[in-house]
Amino acid sequence: MHTLVIGGGVIGMTTAWHLAKSGHQVTLIERQSGPALETSFANAGMLSTGYSTPWAAPGVPRKALGWLLSRHAPLRFRPTFDWQQYQWMWQMWRQCSVADYKRNKSRLLQLALYSQDRMQVLDSELGLNYEQRQLGTLQLFRSQKQWLQAQQDCDILDHYGIPYRSLSARELVEAEPGLASGGERTLPYCGGLQITNDSTGDCYQFTRKLSDACEKLGVEMRYGHQIEGMSVANGKVNTIQFRGPDNEIMTMWPDAVVIAAGSLSRKLMKKSLGINLPTYPVKGYSLTLDVDDEAGAPQSTLMDETFKVAVTRFDNRIRVGGIAELSGYSSGLRQSAIDTLRKVGNDMFPTATNWQTGKAWTGLRPMTPDSTPIIGPSGIEGLYLNTGHGSLGWTLACGSAQLLTDTINGQSTALNPDGYALSRFGRPMVSGVTYRPLQV
Repeated sequence: MHTLVIGGGVIGMTTAWHLAKSGHQVTLIERQSGPALETSFANAGMLSTGYSTPWAAPGVPRKALGWLLSRHAPLRFRPTFDWQQYQWMWQMWRQCSVADYKRNKSRLLQLALYSQDRMQVLDSELGLNYEQRQLGTLQLFRSQKQWLQAQQDCDILDHYGIPYRSLSARELVEAEPGLASGGERTLPYCGGLQITNDSTGDCYQFTRKLSDACEKLGVEMRYGHQIEGMSVANGKVNTIQFRGPDNEIMTMWPDAVVIAAGSLSRKLMKKSLGINLPTYPVKGYSLTLDVDDEAGAPQSTLMDETFKVAVTRFDNRIRVGGIAELSGYSSGLRQSAIDTLRKVGNDMFPTATNWQTGKAWTGLRPMTPDSTPIIGPSGIEGLYLNTGHGSLGWTLACGSAQLLTDTINGQSTALNPDGYALSRFGRPMVSGVTYRPLQV
């Protein structure tokens, strides 16, 4: 079975790997000159299984109004003339009830746990080195109110057997000694929650090395190729037209197609087939800096819950990432967002690096209103979707790829596919599949 994967980021590459491992003849098309050069290039570096949380949560609409006037707001809104921006915001607002939040968080955690398992299998088989660390994620709270809200999520962590530790302000320093750097100072944090099994790494390195493994497995990589259009005949995807680096138009007739093009998935589906996916690009920012003071640097990942900014440690670098900006497909860097990243990094580890240096970056994360990805049939026979992962793309990548591969192959799945299907937004599926409940 010849399957075409559109998109060479971490979602597309893990999809290509799992499909090829199951026996598919796979071709991957990516518009950039190599893998992971867009959203997967400089993300926060978190494999945050236990921290998999929907953006749509109780209290967020009220908080969002206050953030409009805040210089360091974690969520920022830049109006555009795209009607889907407002439709998506309305749909997200409707997902902020307690019941919806619990359902969506449960789906995310199940997929994240499954993905963690599949990632371990991949790591064991390939032995990739991507500066990974297995030291957990530490959530930091600046107020007792945040701390009490976090305790409510612990019930879900307990349900799925995800290990964690509740830490006092003093215990934060024991977990991350670098927090005590900078001389006599009062930490702005009153406590924390450490998800002990989470890990970190460089997503760009991971995806590039996985692309090499895919090629050894027989996956054909076509970089620098742009999809021009898709056609459907008798209800089934038929031809794919794409433009090569030399502007030559080519045609392909695959047996199946997987759209894993990140934020561009919506544009591709709309342009070629008139289908509006319920996703929207949410811009994220990062700052990468060299470690100057080892004793004052982080050891793993820390998340400031007030600003929703993560500080992650690589071998000799620090990556600070965060911000959710609704501004359409704009890729421009806003200085105010970078200032927020610098502020949070300096609050945590003032001596770790020169916070006025570093390389700033931004990427567009495809997000659904309920923060849960779309994995499975598109409603057109032979055309499948693997998109909408938001800020959890790498965390959910391997599980999403395996779930989609099993669906395409008509095999039973580890998770109920209905929770990740496009049909949950009212669009029909081609067919259903059975699943075997995930054991945790």
